[in-house]
Amino acid sequence: MKKLLFVTILLALISVFPNKTMAAVDIRISFPLPPPIIFPVPPEVVVIPETYVYVVPDVQEDIFFYNGWWWRPWEGRWYRSQYYNRGWGYYDRVPSFYFDVDPGWRGYYRDHHWYGRPWNYERIPPRRLQQNWKSWNDNRHWERRGTWGVQGYQPRPQPQRQEVRHERQQQYQQRPEVQQHQQQRQQQQRQPQVRKPQAEPQRAPQVKQPQQQQPQPQVQQPRREQPQQPQQQRPQPQGQRPRGESQHPQSQGKPQGGDAEHRK
Repeated sequence: MKKLLFVTILLALISVFPNKTMAAVDIRISFPLPPPIIFPVPPEVVVIPETYVYVVPDVQEDIFFYNGWWWRPWEGRWYRSQYYNRGWGYYDRVPSFYFDVDPGWRGYYRDHHWYGRPWNYERIPPRRLQQNWKSWNDNRHWERRGTWGVQGYQPRPQPQRQEVRHERQQQYQQRPEVQQHQQQRQQQQRQPQVRKPQAEPQRAPQVKQPQQQQPQPQVQQPRREQPQQPQQQRPQPQGQRPRGESQHPQSQGKPQGGDAEHRK
């Protein structure tokens, strides 16, 4: 129920905003996929001597199995898949195993000979291949079992194998379909990538909230003490005595009583 509700909401949003919500997409040159091959029954494979590459011998198209993938060349390009009859995807380079495969393997398979020696190959069903290819590779199964079914076959020295591999690589690069594919890739790299304009999402207007002024703590300034000014004495008018003095001053000299005693 929740999934249905989510899908309904998503479709509604896409219908309302078809262009604004689309992400930018690169427009590039895409290579066509190879035509499908119809197999009435699952195809059997044969391992190529001196390799762990398996081939499908009963079809005209080259189909290989290596390291867990099915591989297919077509028009100078390479494709791979997890299945032998579907799911092909473009592979942007030549797989490394290909130059170890002898181009004349079909004739050797038909004649049951590998470089002049009897080749008693084994046809392997695809289901058995899927179940055992990794263990065969890890355990070096085909070396231990009669050197890939070739009687009296001795592996070539490593320098000779490297030289043959280099020659096959040069011959492959000279194929017309391979050169044409290289030109297409160069044109693809030179073309600028076209990107669809991406609309900026609408932003809701931001409402500024009034900032509340926080009361600042009042700092009490130290009070300055004013210097005390000396009191000025008011000038007294002439003829007045200062307060606290007797209005009748005593005469200087002897007291009056002493004069009386002298008079007697």
